[in-house]
Amino acid sequence: SGQQSVTGVESADDANSYWQIRGKPARPCQRGSAIKCGQPIRITHMKTSRNLHTHHFSSPLSNNQEVSAFGENGEGDDLDVWTVQCDGIYWDRDEPVRFKHVGTDVFLGITGEQYGHPIRGQREVHGMSTPNQHNLWRTMEGVFIQPSQEPLRHDEL
Repeated sequence: SGQQSVTGVESADDANSYWQIRGKPARPCQRGSAIKCGQPIRITHMKTSRNLHTHHFSSPLSNNQEVSAFGENGEGDDLDVWTVQCDGIYWDRDEPVRFKHVGTDVFLGITGEQYGHPIRGQREVHGMSTPNQHNLWRTMEGVFIQPSQEPLRHDEL
């Protein structure tokens, strides 16, 4: 499609691997709010401010559905929306999670297909039609904001 590639790497400390969870355009998430299982979200790449996106293009290595990074400054289109699929009420930090694309019903996945030059060793991220072990994700590191139990009060400057 010519859009920015999304790839997976083995190392968890790659600064290019940070993503921000955001609400739908008309329903933004409140900072620090727990993400509910079944909630529609956008996933925005921190370095490029582009959203995780998929559409009916074949992925270059596996011929599954292409996943790309799309948009400018965190704004893209309706093909940037994913639903969080997890057990329980909320997406828990240490639990596996799936992301199902709202517009095309594929699951965000990664398998063993690796690119050659110029991104040697990086794995293809793609959309898969059925849930399986290749589309379970786990949060590895990042910044987690706990919601406060009480409203914050500032008594001094």
